[in-house]
Amino acid sequence: MSPTLSTYAAGSAGLSEKVNWSHKVGTPEFVSGKLTKASSASPEAIVFDYFNGKKGTFKFSGDAKNSFKIIGKQKDELGFTVLRLQQVYQGTPVFGSVVTAHVNKEGVLTAVSGAVQPNLDTKASLKSSHKLAKKEAIQMGESDLVQAVGSQPDYEYAPKAEFVIFMKDDAAHFAYHVNYNFLSPEPGNWDYFVDASSGEILSKYNSIDHAKPGGGGGATGGTNTVGTGTGVLGDQKSVNTTLSGSTYYLQDNTRGQGIYTYDAKNRQRLPGSLWTDADDVFNASYDAAAVDAHYYAGVTYDYYKNVFNRNSYDGNGAALKASVHYGRSYNNAFWNGQQMVYGDGDGTNFIEFSGGIDVVAHELTHAVTERTAGLVYSGESGAINESISDIFGTLVEFYSNNNPDWEIGEDIYTPNKQGDALRSMSDPTKYGDPDNYANRYTGTSDNGGVHTNSGISNKAAYLLSQGGTAYGVKVTGVGTSKTGAIFYRALTQYLTPNATFSQLRAAAVQSASDLYGSSSQEVSSVNAAFDAVGVH
Repeated sequence: MSPTLSTYAAGSAGLSEKVNWSHKVGTPEFVSGKLTKASSASPEAIVFDYFNGKKGTFKFSGDAKNSFKIIGKQKDELGFTVLRLQQVYQGTPVFGSVVTAHVNKEGVLTAVSGAVQPNLDTKASLKSSHKLAKKEAIQMGESDLVQAVGSQPDYEYAPKAEFVIFMKDDAAHFAYHVNYNFLSPEPGNWDYFVDASSGEILSKYNSIDHAKPGGGGGATGGTNTVGTGTGVLGDQKSVNTTLSGSTYYLQDNTRGQGIYTYDAKNRQRLPGSLWTDADDVFNASYDAAAVDAHYYAGVTYDYYKNVFNRNSYDGNGAALKASVHYGRSYNNAFWNGQQMVYGDGDGTNFIEFSGGIDVVAHELTHAVTERTAGLVYSGESGAINESISDIFGTLVEFYSNNNPDWEIGEDIYTPNKQGDALRSMSDPTKYGDPDNYANRYTGTSDNGGVHTNSGISNKAAYLLSQGGTAYGVKVTGVGTSKTGAIFYRALTQYLTPNATFSQLRAAAVQSASDLYGSSSQEVSSVNAAFDAVGVH
């Protein structure tokens, strides 16, 4: 079932609304139009006044300031002020329930994105006080986790717990959101939701962002230098390094707060030792994975900085850290919430994962998503999360003009077999992924099909960029640059943690409208692309 759309004029003041309803919770998922009159009031006042006038629509009671907490504010290059608001009930955040609101230069509210949980004041389960202490909740989650992974995890940092309201099957629960981050017995970044009264495990999933489903030395001071190296595929490239004493380090001080590449030495400890060399020439076979990890992190940084003026994944120049030679014959790569980690592969199914620029950019884009939309790594929002990483992994490949294509991981997958890849954006069905919402995976494995169902929006992005016909719908392509601009704006300004494919479509349409005009070819192409993959 798809959310329903309704368009109507509101009153005689020339106001208008287009509402995309969430079929899951029954509140608006995306509202756009001229939602308020022009005003000289603050954006915050405009948004709260709008919500106070729409209590019946958004299904909350009391003053909007008690139901929503502003957690972010930015002004974009088009003159919009973008507010990000967390839904709260009696001061407690509702997990995943975030909305964004756009106010233009004239003080008109033009869009509200994100569904809020309705009628929390009527939920009897929120009337009783919780019983468990935070420490008890952590222990209960840990007991289940040990069974899930087979042994006691060796944590990277102590488990963290936040008190939240968690929705499950339309029931509201006071709960603890507990995060467990570890590398042994296997890499994990597990999120648990433990009922604060009963101790029941309400939900759990591993939100570590792998390149495929399944599966600390410090900085140094010195002089900036430029070395050379040979990558995994045998290509020569220049790498920014640091000379300290008589030793060269894979430390790039020219981008943000630096790019640092470490040697995990086939162990499962992070980050390992900062990579060193005696002559600034990294041509040994053991160097190749480090050369590519270092170089491609720089290319990805440059893409986001030069194209979107984004300074590293957090927008504030955060250091980019990566460890190569992780584990032995480890067939994966992942972002663990703090840094990149690359396995060497087993030589048959995979070679060194850092040898694929789209793999590097895919993983670093997970970090951008984490700091912007915060897409929950489960179900539709998780599939969108994966798709966004595939989209920008590919766009970075095109940006670098590095034999670009619409395949994912083709450079590091099955070295003895040509013409295959992990996933295909041009034809997701080639590797068993759906290219239409009607064919989506609805099971529980892979966190509800986060890698599988990414094919739906991957195909939409491909069609938007390159054009083509799918399921009888013809799409006029707008190119890689405009596709990137539309999806970046959707990601950073309109998508919210529990986004659905329908919300992604509305966000992409609104982004194209903001950038190119509501009657533009770009808007028409976005609509056609999502029509072609069955997302309405």
